[in-house]
Amino acid sequence: MTDPIVQFKDVHKSFGDVDVLKGINLDIRPAEKIALIGPSGSGKTTIIRMLMTLEEPTSGQIIVEGDNLWQMEKGGKLVRANEKHLRSVRGEIGMVFQHFNLFPHMTILENCMTAPIHVQKENKASARKRSIEMLEKVGLGDKLDNYPSQLSGGQKQRVAMARALVMRPKIMLFDEVTSALDPELVGEVLEVIRDIAYEGEMAMVLVTHEMDFALDVADRVIFLDEGVIAEDGKPEDVLQHSNNERLQSFLHRFRSMS
Repeated sequence: MTDPIVQFKDVHKSFGDVDVLKGINLDIRPAEKIALIGPSGSGKTTIIRMLMTLEEPTSGQIIVEGDNLWQMEKGGKLVRANEKHLRSVRGEIGMVFQHFNLFPHMTILENCMTAPIHVQKENKASARKRSIEMLEKVGLGDKLDNYPSQLSGGQKQRVAMARALVMRPKIMLFDEVTSALDPELVGEVLEVIRDIAYEGEMAMVLVTHEMDFALDVADRVIFLDEGVIAEDGKPEDVLQHSNNERLQSFLHRFRSMS
């Protein structure tokens, strides 16, 4: 077995008096595809936001490729990580958000080129070449000079994926990327994620309500409930054969809505 690329060790997260995560222990291995499912408020998005350094754990450790994400050594003891350390450790992580977060005043090609040039200090010609490759990969090679306002929601989400892929992450995080889309646009976005997953190179963590998609793409499905991991296993075991009553109730609600 290869060493995990990410480890959560007894991670807790509270917002005021509300305990959102209550001792998460989770290993993610290189190239592994994990679907996080669970009711609203169960802690799914909080897990990936902490990995992206958008939320800080209340306690516990997150290890990325052997480095402590939120703590650093100083004077022989662990202290709270500074911004330079956070940027360095999260450099291998990409994230696609629910609401695109594209720069409206830039073309989609410029949206993709910005981070490689300014964050990775890549030269403009190289950043442009790879950005075009990634936009072609997500089916938008004919839209390079378009602005976000000229695209559909599904196209914007595909630009957001291309922008993340340009950074060559070892792990990609997807936060309910289809939930803000019109139903007829969901399929095109899921197809791109499926293609990326089948290439097999990156670890992926997907917060999703698309159960059939999770069954098809994920290596593992993790069911979060009230801040704890209630089920963790192969997709067919979790989604089709589990006896967990809370999970059954959750899945039943989704089936009745579809």
